[in-house]
Amino acid sequence: MSVQTKAPALRLRLTAAAESIVRAGHPWVFAESVRRQNRLGQMGELAVIYDRHDEFLAAGLFDPDSPIRVRILHQGKPQLLDHDWWRRHLEQAQSRRAGLFDEQTTGYRCINGENDSWPGLVLDRYDTTLALKLYTAAWLPRLPEVVELLAARGNRIVLRLSRNIAGAARAQFGYEDGQRLHGAALDGPVVFQESGLRFEADVLRGQKTGFFLDQRENRRNVESLAAGRRVLNLFSYSGGFSLYAARGGAASVCSVDISRQALAAAERNFALNRHVPAVAACPHELAQADVFSWLREAAARRFDMVVLDPPALAKRQSERQEALRAYSRLLAGAVERLDANGMLVAASCSAHVSAGEFFDLAREAARQSGHGFEEWRVTGHAPDHPVTFPEGEYLKCIYLRVR
Repeated sequence: MSVQTKAPALRLRLTAAAESIVRAGHPWVFAESVRRQNRLGQMGELAVIYDRHDEFLAAGLFDPDSPIRVRILHQGKPQLLDHDWWRRHLEQAQSRRAGLFDEQTTGYRCINGENDSWPGLVLDRYDTTLALKLYTAAWLPRLPEVVELLAARGNRIVLRLSRNIAGAARAQFGYEDGQRLHGAALDGPVVFQESGLRFEADVLRGQKTGFFLDQRENRRNVESLAAGRRVLNLFSYSGGFSLYAARGGAASVCSVDISRQALAAAERNFALNRHVPAVAACPHELAQADVFSWLREAAARRFDMVVLDPPALAKRQSERQEALRAYSRLLAGAVERLDANGMLVAASCSAHVSAGEFFDLAREAARQSGHGFEEWRVTGHAPDHPVTFPEGEYLKCIYLRVR
């Protein structure tokens, strides 16, 4: 895959520190790390990086308008990044997921961006639909070639765009968020299976690519712990944790979310699984409310399990301290809703809050409750969401039983 140009190859040299970082496998080169380049580069073209001895170091996608000037595709021995290389590159990402899923799970991540050496590109499968999300404009000039590679697998492909590139995608390339790039038309959510449960994914307009696939293993854990429990699901979105808890034999489930559309999706997901006896038997309460307010106003209510999975509260470093304070309030409120021997399942997807910081906040909330607690386990990323560099780590979850 290459962008045709009559100009000589774009050649870059980096600072000594940046050179060492790239050699160690980090996927980003920042603008201030570029010491010299032979010419102005174009959006999405291949930049070849040479070390101080004029030896090949790496190659990546160039973006003249981004602080991340180059996103590394290949590092090590020089290789020709032609069509065959890209085909093998895609197959390598798929082979990493071989054997992870059976016919009971038809929704999972196929490409996890930088962690699969596809920087700034995520590909999720929902049954026969592929949701392709781009986080950098550097992929836009190459999109037809990417689609050609993926279309060989015979699937519908829907384009999702991060907010930071949606304007450029529309103005410069004519792409829209939710646009169908390949396959049959789609006018609503698609239905897929996860662990034998049926869910809908709004691949056209939903958050991320339509569903939170990264919480699959935590949902399975909740199911294994839910029998006989009154379960509270805070920031429930489309009810993933709620539905697993119901199938696990929960006595009741309460889903709380501020979005009416999310709660409607949760209700539809329960309806998709009414053929499962435990789901049909489980009372499911829907509460549209701001979670912070609901925790204050429902002070008298008690549950045997509380699942707390808020959206990213710190999307940038400047929001970190406020996010820590917000997590503290949420964790304290969640612990207060627990009855004797209740289980707290608390997760964070904020990359700017470390796992250690978040887990310490949860433990402190349990201590401050005046009750003892025991830690069942902590979890991180799902196997189809591998992490290979520090900035890629975002998901963490802790299970605490409060006595």
